[in-house]
Amino acid sequence: MKFIVSSTALLKQLTSINGVVANNPVVPILENFLFEINDGVLTITASDLETSMITEIHVEARENGRIAAPAKILIDTLKNLPDQPVTFTIDEETYTIEISSSNGRYKLSGENATDFPKVPVVRGGNAIEIPSNVLSRAINKTIFAVSNDELRPAMTGIFVQLGSDNITFVATDGHRLLRYRRKDVSSENAASIIIPKKAFNLLKSTLPSEATAVRMEFNTSNAFFSFDNIKMICRLIDERYPDYENVIPAQNPNKLSIDRYDFLSSVKRISIYSNKTTHQVRLRITGSELQISAEDLDFSNEASERLTCQYDGEDMEIGFNAKFLTEMLSNMDSDEITLELSTPNRAGLLMPANNDDEENILMLVMPVMLNNYV
Repeated sequence: MKFIVSSTALLKQLTSINGVVANNPVVPILENFLFEINDGVLTITASDLETSMITEIHVEARENGRIAAPAKILIDTLKNLPDQPVTFTIDEETYTIEISSSNGRYKLSGENATDFPKVPVVRGGNAIEIPSNVLSRAINKTIFAVSNDELRPAMTGIFVQLGSDNITFVATDGHRLLRYRRKDVSSENAASIIIPKKAFNLLKSTLPSEATAVRMEFNTSNAFFSFDNIKMICRLIDERYPDYENVIPAQNPNKLSIDRYDFLSSVKRISIYSNKTTHQVRLRITGSELQISAEDLDFSNEASERLTCQYDGEDMEIGFNAKFLTEMLSNMDSDEITLELSTPNRAGLLMPANNDDEENILMLVMPVMLNNYV
């Protein structure tokens, strides 16, 4: 089997799916790409058993064939080659791959393609189309709050809930919760699935920057995404997601409006002086003044700042983890944000002061217990 392809074009396709390839996979064959040639089209598959990514590229080839090619050595070789046509000659009996370029020859060992695991096919499921920019934004707005706790597998993915008039993406780690809702994407059939963090991370890095329609299909066990010449199939997390709507407090009489950048900058500065274990910052709201303070008793460090704000509610003192506050404020775009509070031991709600017509962002952060020694 023999084919000719541009080194740069092939490298681009391999790089787009290389994130799936694990360094020490359970099955050694998964360190390889699966190459399949059919009528001048080279289909390349990468898999880690949970997630598979497939891409296609046109090549010059007279015959069809299959081979598993080692991913790392192949990508490293192509990275260091100038843009030029390269010829792959494959011996299907010994699984030897020879790459010929204008200035050299490289020989590497492949493996039998039949050992490569079959990619699952999604049949008889639901299907919707999402613009790539909407999907990318939804992933960016939620993925940082996904839990890494393997003991609570449901929370290690993003919960996607399809409704007749919107689509909702939810992520939580127990300390904070992100709900991102779009009104411009919907489905005739209501459904909900949990997509693993790794799959969405891979998708995020391959989604095109220009608006492209992404087709998403899913059944009870797998989800399938396709756009341009990329396809991704991932196994869903088969768990019950926590009832997130019940966690969001409905009555929040105390409302604070403040400039996002001023608030974020202040929390970043004050957190330098907070306890390195708890990262606790104290918010004291009185009238139209917000005082942000932190102390680290072990090192006698303390700091406080005052900011002007708009506040409607009773005077309050509440503690938050500065790392969570910083991450959440950094992931918002609006200049003005609203913090809604009920009591010092109930969750606070962060949201843009003006939510877009098409999107609704809500961020929930749990408070930390204040040590009231002052």
